[in-house]
Parts: sequence; structure tokens; C-alpha cells
Amino acid sequence: MPYRLFVDLEVISTLSALPAKTRIRLLNHLPSLRSAPDRLSDYFEEDAIGRRVEISICSGYAIHYWIDFADRHIKVLAVVPADS
Repeated sequence: MPYRLFVDLEVISTLSALPAKTRIRLLNHLPSLRSAPDRLSDYFEEDAIGRRVEISICSGYAIHYWIDFADRHIKVLAVVPADS
């Protein structure tokens, strides 16, 4: 069963401000996280409370997301330039 995808409202604002071509690539990448979230991670960080936050690189942007295994949710927390 695939995970459900939840996207933070700030991520929506970030995506809206990007050039159309980049926004479309990122929007096409997000659903792929639902089927294999742990395999699409390029690396990870820990947040302030020690929770593992996965990071997937796409079109020069780092997509930060948390895999909620218990609820089967992918929670997209941020989309930032990959070099920041």
C-alpha cells in the first residue's frame, strides 16, 4: 500500500514561485516518494527533536520529507535550493 503524501503550505508557496519547468519536474517527483520513500532519499539529517528527515535531490532542489511509518504518510517539510 503506498503512502499518503502531505505537503506543507510553505512548500506550495515555494513551488508556486519557481519557473514552470522546474515546478513541473518537482511536482512530478513528489508522487514517486509515496511508493519508495526510503529508496529515493539521497541523504538525511536529524531535526531538532532527533527525528530522521530524508532529503531527495531533484532539479537542483532538496526536498526534505519525513516518513511517518506508523500512519503511512510522507510529510514534505521544505523545498530549498540543493546548494544551501
